[in-house]
Amino acid sequence: MKKLAVITGGTKGIGKAIIENFAAEGYSIATCSRTESDLQALQKQILTIYPDLDFLYMPADLAQKGQVKSFADMIHKSGIPVEVVVNNSGLFIPGQIHDEEDGMLEKMIDTNLYSAYHLSRALLKPMMERKKGHIFNICSTASIIPYTNGGSYCIAKFAMLGMSKVLREEMKPHNIRVTSVLPGATYTASWEGTDLPEERFMKAEDVADTVMAAFKLSDRAVLEEVLIRPLLGDL
Repeated sequence: MKKLAVITGGTKGIGKAIIENFAAEGYSIATCSRTESDLQALQKQILTIYPDLDFLYMPADLAQKGQVKSFADMIHKSGIPVEVVVNNSGLFIPGQIHDEEDGMLEKMIDTNLYSAYHLSRALLKPMMERKKGHIFNICSTASIIPYTNGGSYCIAKFAMLGMSKVLREEMKPHNIRVTSVLPGATYTASWEGTDLPEERFMKAEDVADTVMAAFKLSDRAVLEEVLIRPLLGDL
């Protein structure tokens, strides 16, 4: 039987590494990002290696509730049971609360929190009926540490971790696992232009491998929260 892994923000960095891992395990993929050409390139890459998989994609900005619904509708119409959802879409814009651009809090909340909230709600019912599934919320070390240049990003990521904790409690009776992943500095597009050496960062594959390890635990266990940092610590 086919099985589906839903990973948002899948064309770069952590999201792409997670997609590659689940495709290697025989999972069909559903993903989205803002740029259709990136999605097409990723689809070609995955299906060249794994031609028997389904690869569903939709250009979408998950900061927009209507586009979250459209993405969820596409997933439901596929008829493939969702076994794992990775809420990975996110946006980081540095700033401080007292002087960041007006509207930044709303932008960070829409992208980093509401996207995960609305997509989880849209996909959970069939998982609850089957009493099977796993939700991963890609939070951040900014979910637990107030960075002075984090501003609204930190606020949104603190809230995402809180949502993840609440969802974990709600899903216990339905046999659905919920895992919060808190990565530190990872070498992705967010760090383009940095003067720091690449070796100072974690690899996106480190986070993806952690997600897969948590997913492969027996049904009798759940890794509720995992904090991953570069070997030399935060930046």
